[in-house]
Amino acid sequence: MISQDDRSPRPDDGSARDADTSAAGVDRREAVDLSYCVVNTNGRELLAACLAAIERTHPRELTHEVIVLDNASTDGSVAMLSERFPGVSVIALDKRRGKAENDSQLLASARGRYCLLLNEDSELLPGAAAALVAALEADPRAAAAGAQLVAPDGTPQACAWRLPGVLWALAAVCGLQRLAVQSKGNRVREVGWCQSSALLVRRRAAAEIGFLDPDFFVYSDETDFQKRLRDAGWRILFVPRARCVHHDQLSTDPHAMRRRIVEFHRGRSLYMRKHHGPLTRALWRAAWTWFYCVRLLVACLRRGDDTRRWRLHAWQQLLGGRGEGLREAAAAFNRSRAAAADG
Repeated sequence: MISQDDRSPRPDDGSARDADTSAAGVDRREAVDLSYCVVNTNGRELLAACLAAIERTHPRELTHEVIVLDNASTDGSVAMLSERFPGVSVIALDKRRGKAENDSQLLASARGRYCLLLNEDSELLPGAAAALVAALEADPRAAAAGAQLVAPDGTPQACAWRLPGVLWALAAVCGLQRLAVQSKGNRVREVGWCQSSALLVRRRAAAEIGFLDPDFFVYSDETDFQKRLRDAGWRILFVPRARCVHHDQLSTDPHAMRRRIVEFHRGRSLYMRKHHGPLTRALWRAAWTWFYCVRLLVACLRRGDDTRRWRLHAWQQLLGGRGEGLREAAAAFNRSRAAAADG
């Protein structure tokens, strides 16, 4: 089913507390166990691999649906879905939007008790979905469970962390920022937050807090989401048995790198303003500016290291993410598309 819908979801009014599938617009009689929720932006072949992995690895004992939100792609992704994955529900946007807003629309549209948020460059490995669902089934107070992300060669990636705060800032000053990483060990554990490239969400909990905050375009959106879940009394879990290949399709274009770094610090700055007072924010900014300056010095001394990247990080940490980021790039794309349509 393909639909054209460019509207943002409305937050739940709180009635979702009574049942996992009680949000407006979702018929309880048609509820399923698991909704796979995928956002795609010009990732046609990666998207195809993502959906094929869902088909291969889905636990047969769970009823499910697959929803793809296409973020105004220009690479034929929507046509590919019609041809190769006709059973997938598609929300095809005419305008490009941020990830927080897109994930919220998927969660609001989903019929599942559990919703597995995926990027188009995420590829589930056998047993991943089953392990994530089992973790939330075993812990009724857990709102989200993150998978262990791995590189295409199987190398585990850091994908769960402590929430940003004073201790993380002090660790960065000492060059010990890795202490914030919590994606370790072989057992399910409670963590601060997990990367949303493969994040299973209890839909009732997400509706209870109004889904993700659209003020975040991308970066720190999932951190804020999981912080708000924790503040509402829910737990966040890391599930190492659930493994997912993350292809990380980021462009090597230097202009794209600059926009990503601007957006990264913009999101982080917004998170700190929302959840911390002036003293903690000042300490955080000073600590990370110091870290990036030290990293820049190391890059200057080490052949082949990219000094531009660390210089930009240091500058943007001070500025709080000012300049042209991914939000502005999306707005420019939307203006260009609208002008072409009018012409």
